[in-house]
Amino acid sequence: MKRTIRNYILTKQEVFVGLEDSKRKWVLCVRSGGVVAHETTMPADYDNLRNYFHNKFPDCQINVIYEAGFRGFGLYDQIVADGWNCVVTPAHRVMEEKCNRKKNDRFDSRRLAKNLENGDYKSCAIPSKTLREDRQVSRLYGQIQRDIVRSCNRIRRMLEFHGIDQHFPPGRWTRREYRQLPLSLEKIGISPALQVSFSLLINEIEYLWSLKKEALLKLKDLAKSERYSESVNILKSAPGIGILTAIRLTLEWGDLRRFKRKENFASFLGLVPSEYSTGESTRRGRITKEGNPAVRSWLIESAWVAIRKDGVLNEKYQLIRQRTGSKKKAIVAVARKLALKLRALLLNKELYQIGVVS
Repeated sequence: MKRTIRNYILTKQEVFVGLEDSKRKWVLCVRSGGVVAHETTMPADYDNLRNYFHNKFPDCQINVIYEAGFRGFGLYDQIVADGWNCVVTPAHRVMEEKCNRKKNDRFDSRRLAKNLENGDYKSCAIPSKTLREDRQVSRLYGQIQRDIVRSCNRIRRMLEFHGIDQHFPPGRWTRREYRQLPLSLEKIGISPALQVSFSLLINEIEYLWSLKKEALLKLKDLAKSERYSESVNILKSAPGIGILTAIRLTLEWGDLRRFKRKENFASFLGLVPSEYSTGESTRRGRITKEGNPAVRSWLIESAWVAIRKDGVLNEKYQLIRQRTGSKKKAIVAVARKLALKLRALLLNKELYQIGVVS
């Protein structure tokens, strides 16, 4: 008589899977009916995960949650393509007991699975694959700019380290001054070894400048493309926003219809005050700084220009500056107001109108 060995754990049930993601392995906790049904560890390969679900949970309604991290949304795309539900949650928004003093991959996967089953989670908005890939150009542009600053700082520090900085002008240098550096060093008469070191750094900066130019051209092409041109033109109509900032904001913000209220959008930007209140005590602090810090930086840079051209924004800046005595707080408030106005214009497909104080 043949005996059939049951391969599955559950069938035709709704299961909730907490997946703790790392580079080489995935730790899973599966819950169903309020209890842990199974826990396992497997190599971080999607074929393993697919086979695990098919073999252990046939005909089940599978729901997966994992924290946003280095792997991006590729895993989400694969899970959804196979017909299962998936939630990507911000790591800093995962619900956790205050008294919990244990943390490892197994505990994290259990917490994720329990939060998913109970509905105690926040989910990331998943951009389309096209938007994610286009956005990468903007982020690479920023990375290249940071590399340029780092290389320039290396040159300036090297001049100081070898005691020859007094032969060069202080303050910020232009590209021309960096390019003329090898010739200036020859006139000073430094050693061949030191000359080679400076030349290599100058070559590195030249290469980075060429990469930055290539990325900028691609961003301008994206700004003129059919899928982004309307939003870019609306943003460009605002004071202080050019084509580069307009396309980068468009790529970072995506579809603004997902923000039902303007307060949600301000929170997404990290331009709302933090709060530490309990009982009858109310205390508000600095802005939360959630979200992409580069976006806040672009908005604040634009706000400095906007207050010189828009009377309404300038009035708000002066009012908050007089009340708080802080230029920084005033310009952050203007940046928030500008961002909310841009959101309304994008939703209504209207161009910016300069405000006039009567």
